[in-house]
Amino acid sequence: MTVSAVDVKKLREMTNAPMMDCKKALIECNGDFEKAVKWLREKGIMKASARAHKVAAEGIIASYIHMGGKIGVLVEVNSETDFVARSPEFQTFVKDVCLQICSSAPKWIKIEDIPDDVLKEEKEMYMKQAEETGKPKNVCEKIAEGKLTKWFEEVVLMEQFSVKPEHEGKKIKELLGELTAKCGEKIEIRRFVRWVLGEGLEKVQKNIAEEVAVELAKADQAQSQ
Repeated sequence: MTVSAVDVKKLREMTNAPMMDCKKALIECNGDFEKAVKWLREKGIMKASARAHKVAAEGIIASYIHMGGKIGVLVEVNSETDFVARSPEFQTFVKDVCLQICSSAPKWIKIEDIPDDVLKEEKEMYMKQAEETGKPKNVCEKIAEGKLTKWFEEVVLMEQFSVKPEHEGKKIKELLGELTAKCGEKIEIRRFVRWVLGEGLEKVQKNIAEEVAVELAKADQAQSQ
């Protein structure tokens, strides 16, 4: 179903949750505001939004090296206290984020981090592609919006679906919301870098996601033995 901007704005005012999450909540709950609020609460999004003004200056910087040094990832994840940063749940989340960055190669952490000129160019390209189909403008706008959302899922860390099998169907922002709700503190992925051995040089490209999946399968098999 589709939801109106007025309804999204109303739910945001009720919950202080991000606009995109409010829209998704209304879609998931067929426009039912009471169910949408419950959906946001269960995902931990409302609690995360309530702590958005807090300062998260503790945390850890973690690293992940893949395939014997072919890919390296550094990520900084912050929390409000060192106590939470040392918790198993926090440590596991950070490791999962490292693996996500290694496997899915995001370019930005949040949609808001995308430069205006890059976002504008991407929107215009999708709109032009849609208009070439000859469909009405309102239909073209929906098609372009759908493609833009799909692009976000490819290049924005928080919008990506987790590569971990146990988190199938969940986006990184949902896992972050759940961790925030569980820890009771603001958790923030502040920055990351990802290096690929020989990046920029002419060479045969490999499917990194498939390689990571193989490594995960090997690790699971080793644990089960």
